[in-house]
Amino acid sequence: MRKKKIVIALGHHALGATLPEQKAAAAKTAEAIAGFIKDDYQVVITHGNGPQVGMIHMAMAEFCRIYPEYTSTPMSVCSAMSQGYIGYDLQNAIRTELLNRGIYKNVCTVLTQVVVDPYDDAFYHPTKIIGRIMNAEEAELEERKGNHVTEVPGGYRRIVAAPKPIDIIEAESIRALLDADHIVIACGGGGIPVLQQSNRLKGASAVIEKDLAAAKLAEAIDADMLLLFTGVPKVCLGYGTQKEKQLDDLSTERARQYLAAGEFEAGSMAPKIEAAIGFIGNSAVRKAVITRLDGRHTDQLPVEGTIIHK
Repeated sequence: MRKKKIVIALGHHALGATLPEQKAAAAKTAEAIAGFIKDDYQVVITHGNGPQVGMIHMAMAEFCRIYPEYTSTPMSVCSAMSQGYIGYDLQNAIRTELLNRGIYKNVCTVLTQVVVDPYDDAFYHPTKIIGRIMNAEEAELEERKGNHVTEVPGGYRRIVAAPKPIDIIEAESIRALLDADHIVIACGGGGIPVLQQSNRLKGASAVIEKDLAAAKLAEAIDADMLLLFTGVPKVCLGYGTQKEKQLDDLSTERARQYLAAGEFEAGSMAPKIEAAIGFIGNSAVRKAVITRLDGRHTDQLPVEGTIIHK
């Protein structure tokens, strides 16, 4: 009998922001993930990298400012660095938790490249703020390099595009590892954004929304379920108001209506809803669940949350 495949997308609540926080958060997250593995799911884990890639980008930019003879570090390389060190903590924490439970499985991190469209409208309207605060002179220098900046309290910061993912380069490798019953960490931070140029892949100055990348990965490996973990137990209408209402289940048709009406916050719940809709597509059997990492197990699902379905 084929094992069910599940893609777990971890938000920043599951990782922390600093190195000590990340270590502690990874250990706690590993406890929850081990529960899915114990239930005999084939598990792929994706994760955000917002604080981490920002820290790397700032550190490398400051290094190049002090030592101008060194070449500045591209955004795609910063993304690769964040995948490596977050994956390192996660895979070791999961391995330790599994061994403590008497479960012997390999856990590995795949540095994952995600193809984006060079003509994606996002490249013409960058929105993602990254890096340190700069003064006016530094901001002008960034613009001369062809980068975009925006004014923020205290100065200026760089902004980059957030294009949609269109393909996962390492999808076949991830499938092979799953077939070998390995636990795989992939598409960290939305993946390393790359542009396809004939036989060459070129890093793009961009970041990819992690939930959309998780949905694309789930589709590529033909997963049965996409779990999107966030800071709330269920999707809500009227979130943060007196009329707030939790949703137990949500059809993709109704989800599209709520999305179009602006019911879900951009950059927070909206991309999770969009990811769930994209993953489910026209399938009558695929499901997505949005919940907290500590959501309770049920008889029908590995966690209790908002179930999104066709």
